[in-house]
Amino acid sequence: MSIEIKIPQLPESVSDATLVAWHRNVGDAVARDENLVDLETDKVVLEVPAPAAGVLKEIKITDGATVVAGDVIAILEETDAAETASDAGAEMQPDQDASAESVAARKDGGPVKTSPAVRRLLEEHDLDATMVQGSGKDGRLTKADVMAFLKSDDSGNVTPGDQVPVTPDEGTPMGLDRTEQRVPMTRLRARIAERLVEAQQTAAMLTTFNEVDLTEVMALRARYRDSFEKQHGVRLGYMSFFAKAATEALKKFPVVNASVEGTDIIYHNYYDIGIAVSTERGLMVPVIRDVDQMSFAEFEKELAEVAKKAQAGTIGMEELTGGTFTITNGGVFGSMLSTPILNQPQSAILGMHSIQERPMVVGEEILARPMMYLALTYDHRIVDGKDSVQFLVAIKQLLEDPSRLLLQI
Repeated sequence: MSIEIKIPQLPESVSDATLVAWHRNVGDAVARDENLVDLETDKVVLEVPAPAAGVLKEIKITDGATVVAGDVIAILEETDAAETASDAGAEMQPDQDASAESVAARKDGGPVKTSPAVRRLLEEHDLDATMVQGSGKDGRLTKADVMAFLKSDDSGNVTPGDQVPVTPDEGTPMGLDRTEQRVPMTRLRARIAERLVEAQQTAAMLTTFNEVDLTEVMALRARYRDSFEKQHGVRLGYMSFFAKAATEALKKFPVVNASVEGTDIIYHNYYDIGIAVSTERGLMVPVIRDVDQMSFAEFEKELAEVAKKAQAGTIGMEELTGGTFTITNGGVFGSMLSTPILNQPQSAILGMHSIQERPMVVGEEILARPMMYLALTYDHRIVDGKDSVQFLVAIKQLLEDPSRLLLQI
């Protein structure tokens, strides 16, 4: 029996998607629930599973096409599950000219964990995942692993994209690699660009700065880090301190937790904090709900979970929308100072930076202290300078004396 493979219902507020890459060709045997194709939306990568075991009879829509929910993208000829499994097993037999070493790697290496972005890169260069050594957790392959393999002498492939030779200028040493590469933006990168330009053109953005002495936070974290992880099964990071401090400050300055809708100001009596996460596909901002109701351990567990989903490309649209305030940490990349851009329609975003030992006057002494610059970018249409400065001072006070977080003062 022939079965139509259709685009599933897309997440709310997503009207279409890009068909990124087929994982099976016409004539291939597929198992029930096996991922057939990846779809890319503005934020997430979705998978389309096979509804039944069978043989892929026809592919109606090819890579790169824009699709909407309900579009028929392929025809599957349903077969007996046992027969399909046998056919699939036959497909996995090595080619006659494959080396014995490669076959052993496939048999003994076990499954290789990859994200949709990595799978696309492997397919673009006709690479087997077992050919590349993964550096991620549990042997997971990253894009950096694949790109490093492509640049090595072991690979006969070239870098993706159109290689355009450039005539060397006079005096340029012959043999110097002067090529250019042109690649289209991914939907995610295009959406990020669109939102950043929109924020610049819509909001009256201004940034205020302060610095915070993290001596007490670092001492508290060092004192309880091991027992915290042993009891709760998750690391005690800096982000939970900043998120909890930001939440307390938002309670004191509700306009910083507000958003603009036309000529209205929407005040939120809940605290859904977006945490910027760098992924292989670009920057994502998973939202952690009701941070004010969470313990440090609950926050750290939730953060670890959404960050893992974002990096694996399995995060849902509902986990990326609806935040009231955002925190971004450029310090993990070594940033000393920056001006973050608003995540509209939110009215403010907090930027964290590198912790550096600097000489500070403490009492009558000059001591080396672990200092961090903080940046608060805010929408001056609704947030006054006084509120923005005092909001940042409130965070500074809470972090320099963490006992305030427990007492909520």
